[in-house]
Amino acid sequence: MGYTVAVVGATGAVGAQMIKMLEESCLPIEKVRYLASVRSAGKKLRFRDQEVIIEETTEEAFAGVDIALFSAGGSTSAKYAPYAVKAGAVVVDNTSYFRQNPDVPLVVPEVNAHALANHKGIIACPNCSTIQMMVALEPVRREWGLERIIVSTYQAVSGAGMGAILETKRELREVLNEEVAPRNLKAEILPSGSDKKHYPIAFNALAQIDVFTDNDYTYEEMKMTNETKKIMEDDTIAVSATCVRIPVLSAHSESIYIETKEKASIEELKTAIANFPGAVLEDDVAHQIYPQAVNAVGKRETFVGRIRKDLDAEKGIHMWVVSDNLLKGAAWNSVQIAETLHERGLVHPTADLVFKLM
Repeated sequence: MGYTVAVVGATGAVGAQMIKMLEESCLPIEKVRYLASVRSAGKKLRFRDQEVIIEETTEEAFAGVDIALFSAGGSTSAKYAPYAVKAGAVVVDNTSYFRQNPDVPLVVPEVNAHALANHKGIIACPNCSTIQMMVALEPVRREWGLERIIVSTYQAVSGAGMGAILETKRELREVLNEEVAPRNLKAEILPSGSDKKHYPIAFNALAQIDVFTDNDYTYEEMKMTNETKKIMEDDTIAVSATCVRIPVLSAHSESIYIETKEKASIEELKTAIANFPGAVLEDDVAHQIYPQAVNAVGKRETFVGRIRKDLDAEKGIHMWVVSDNLLKGAAWNSVQIAETLHERGLVHPTADLVFKLM
């Protein structure tokens, strides 16, 4: 017998990739169900060689579901995930809503799959920018320890959803067709749809992802800080992020500076990263080989290169990390969690957490 798997937010950019990852998954699936808003209910999407009718996401929609993959926004997860758990499903949530809940494991399978053993019905998938950084840095942490992480991100617009992709394409067309200057473009979504002002992304770089917090960091930057500490189970690691949106459609890039606890050679670091599951070493500067966003699109791995010693700090190291934010950064990590739950016999009904959430 296989599982009944529900995809909540099936019509979104991440939802579409979740479906693709499920089609390619080794997870034993007997039935899939697609859930979305009332606007999409009744439409059809495919799963392998079948047509699946999209259903409206309701409190009663999770009857018979074993695994529910959520990627329809934090408010949807907050409202409906408890009902999915109450109905007997295990929820893998791709939004930020549950990530810092102490009762909810925050999981990158290559890094902390052991945390799944303590799940109470809901598992959170980290921020896309955090996930790829964890895959790149975990082999370093295990061998030499980590004291400090300073990361600057160069994030694709697909991280802000399908609307941001369409807005970017429109802006690029208007500039390339010489219809309007970049600074005069009309923007309605970026840098953050919920903020007061919006700025064009075409031929631009926006040093804001999500809204600003009281400490002048954005929520995206604080997610990277807090999620890193939770996933690595170490509050002593100093983490600081600057998150920037650039006019790339898919695949996030990151410039990462770390300081290790123990001194390591560059060759040792490269070997550890190359041997780590999910990481691919692309580092041959003599032949101009290093990770690139265009090459990462459509791939599940995290690509690491430009690994080099800091010129002044004895234990300081720089690296460049790239990954497809819709795949490893979201859809694949979610399906990978589901596969790991299956492999470890952890897909089972639970109501331990639901009563705290409802």
